[in-house]
Amino acid sequence: MAPANKVCILGSGNWGSTAARIIGKNVQKLADFDDTVKIWVYEEMVDGQKLTDIINTKHENIKYLPGHKLPSNVVAVPDAVEVVKDATHIVVVIPHQFIQHLLNTIHGHLLSNARAISLIKGIGISNQGMTTMTQIIHRTLAIPVASLSGANIANEIAEEKYCETTIGCSDPDEAIVWRSLFNTPYFQVNCVSDVIGVEFCGALKNVVAVGAGFIDGMGLGNNTKAAIIRIGFLEMRRLAMHMSDARIQDSTFMESCGIADVITTCYGGRNRRLAEEFVKTGKPMSQLEQELLNGQKLQGYLTAGEVHSYIDSSGIADHFPLFTNIYEICYRGKSPRTIFDGLNVDFSRDTLTPSPASKD
Repeated sequence: MAPANKVCILGSGNWGSTAARIIGKNVQKLADFDDTVKIWVYEEMVDGQKLTDIINTKHENIKYLPGHKLPSNVVAVPDAVEVVKDATHIVVVIPHQFIQHLLNTIHGHLLSNARAISLIKGIGISNQGMTTMTQIIHRTLAIPVASLSGANIANEIAEEKYCETTIGCSDPDEAIVWRSLFNTPYFQVNCVSDVIGVEFCGALKNVVAVGAGFIDGMGLGNNTKAAIIRIGFLEMRRLAMHMSDARIQDSTFMESCGIADVITTCYGGRNRRLAEEFVKTGKPMSQLEQELLNGQKLQGYLTAGEVHSYIDSSGIADHFPLFTNIYEICYRGKSPRTIFDGLNVDFSRDTLTPSPASKD
């Protein structure tokens, strides 16, 4: 009898390819999952060859994850519909600005029992306001959606250096299945029920990382950077509270998706690195993205613009001075030294929903 489940991956960048290494190995040990893992690859030419052909013959994504072999059961496919049509579990891991087009492409081609998990660290803007990736996926495809986020720099995971991540899933049984696909001795997964909280943290920490990069670019040291990280973390909590009407659990911010991800991104991520170069070189973020990211996309810069659009239209920008300052530096040409303007903010009355455990 054929296995009841099949997993596929939509997205083959640095993080998508890293996830494929983990999932490709794990499914071979899971009796209820098919061994083949199809991964959607946006077709492009690399050294005169199609990237899908390179992945399927060399079992390596030489453009986005060079030096790390993919399991031979991971099969690159350039057609997203072909990838999802027989999958019960869909892993979505593409830059958030491309998500709606991809969802429209695969809509109507899914199994009736399909479900998804979002590894995307971004927020979407719609006529209804600010929405998370799981909300966008659920709204378009009408399937259950979980989220995964954490202190997860892809290259370090590909090198199998120990780290943690957080899965947000409202269904405890489904959470166990998603954990089985991702958990390894070096990639430890903790599951919580707070789906939106997990992905809010994953998106907003990139804005904080841009601020941290500005500090590094100005050479202001660790004390100043720690202050920006602390204020940014509290503004993340404040915005999450506002967006979710206090339904996001405060304990989520203590998971890998929360404080741990803020720390690692503010010290080691590409958002921090490009923000530092932005200050040192004076080049636009879009130019630095092209020069330094090898085709990858910068999420923090885009999210800073999206967050500001929401807080400005909602009339609450004054409550988010750091996020506002980061936006104005990125988009309005203000000096990086204006990042400190108005940062004497009282966060003492901000409260979120306590975790379920703390209610006892």
